[in-house]
Amino acid sequence: MNFRLLVFYISAIIALSLASVSYFYVQNWTHFAFIAVVSLIISFILLTNILHRHILNRISNIYKLIRSLKLGKDMKVLLAEHASEDPILSTEREVKNWAIQKSSEIDQLKAQEKFRREFLSNISHEFKTPLFAIQGYIETLKDGMIEDDIEMANNFLNKASRNIDRLTYLLNDLDQISKLETGQITINKEKFDVIELILETVDHLIDKARKQNIDIVIDIKNNSPIYVKADKQRIQQVLVNLIDNSIKYGKQDGKTKINIYPLFDQILVEITDNGFGIEEKNISRVFERFFRTDKSRSRDIGGSGLGLSIVKHIIEAHQQTVHARSTEGIGTTFGFTLEKAKGNT
Repeated sequence: MNFRLLVFYISAIIALSLASVSYFYVQNWTHFAFIAVVSLIISFILLTNILHRHILNRISNIYKLIRSLKLGKDMKVLLAEHASEDPILSTEREVKNWAIQKSSEIDQLKAQEKFRREFLSNISHEFKTPLFAIQGYIETLKDGMIEDDIEMANNFLNKASRNIDRLTYLLNDLDQISKLETGQITINKEKFDVIELILETVDHLIDKARKQNIDIVIDIKNNSPIYVKADKQRIQQVLVNLIDNSIKYGKQDGKTKINIYPLFDQILVEITDNGFGIEEKNISRVFERFFRTDKSRSRDIGGSGLGLSIVKHIIEAHQQTVHARSTEGIGTTFGFTLEKAKGNT
């Protein structure tokens, strides 16, 4: 029911009431009709002016204020807008929409708060583990091990050094993610052959794969180069993280396979291992900072726990997509897209 129809109904009730009282005394239907029509017109005009002045204008201002808060517009601009709309219906609609929006924002804030607590807990654990290890080794050495057992002392020093390296990697990765998020690291796109970059990256990691007896297979349909437009250094970082990840979590005597699929205006690169796989419930979280599907085993393997998060930030900074799919007991595939360079052959 709009504003004018509401006023009409109220005016009709008043008019009928007055006409009924008049008919009670006069007992004339013509007089009844005249009083009813005149009362209806006068009541309608008076109620319209009164309600418009004292109620409708205030509701209209509230409505405009709501819109100003929602859209962040200047009030002077908003006062000139929506003059022809029914403020009551518009306000009701806007308040409902606003309530839904605020409810959604509250849910997002709760999710962010949960993520913040988990992040602080994870980062605390990631720092404490190597720090306590270093502290233990140093305390043992201070108690006289250097003099009593030189070989064991050197072993402890090497372990302390590895834990210091772990802290360094962690700090560097955190710094890099922070810079990626704030845009401090710029993406310098250039045209390069992605197959050549993959071969170069595999060459860096081949020794690590051989220690695990893992074969790295590059599935290339032909020997023609495939040119993309991206930040070569950052994409190599993505490849290193994903291939290294497949080696760490792949099965002994297993295989890492790299596939390249030319799409319409993109290139899809996929890295697949035949490791233990990831539970389906965890797939959506693998790109979160410090998220580990098997925390005890993952920490034994090493790493900062930020590699996949860095991959996600780099690919998204290129306005491209990254995804993961996995089947427990069969293996995991990570894939990302890159923009094709013009004149690609």
